[in-house]
Amino acid sequence: MNVKDQIRTYIGSQPQPKREDLDTLHQRICGLLPQARLWFLDGTDGNGKIVTNPNIGYGVQVIKYADGRSKEFYQVGISANTSGISVYIIGLDDKKYLAQGYGNRIGQASVTGYCIRFKALKDINVDVLEAAILDGVRPSTTS
Repeated sequence: MNVKDQIRTYIGSQPQPKREDLDTLHQRICGLLPQARLWFLDGTDGNGKIVTNPNIGYGVQVIKYADGRSKEFYQVGISANTSGISVYIIGLDDKKYLAQGYGNRIGQASVTGYCIRFKALKDINVDVLEAAILDGVRPSTTS
């Protein structure tokens, strides 16, 4: 199954209204980042063990580790969780940036160093979320 089909299947597997919110968010991010590489991570490790919720990713960046290794990873990710939806903005150097820059303007959301978590799209200002996403992908390319 290709990535677009995996994403469609994942979104379709979610209960309503989360399914509709994930689909809306996916479409909006694709509109914001039309050239971004799409990713789908099913949440399992190399041994098939579930280690995280499945994630849809957008864009690409190279993450460099202290031991010299590096790998490609997405810049922005979305995931359904038990209480709602998480949006991950990966690669920001300042772990206070999201909370200080967007936390008081986004609405009913928990904002941490790289994650914006909310129950439903209706609870947040989606324009502010989009601004945070665009701000997070500026430092590197989204090919």
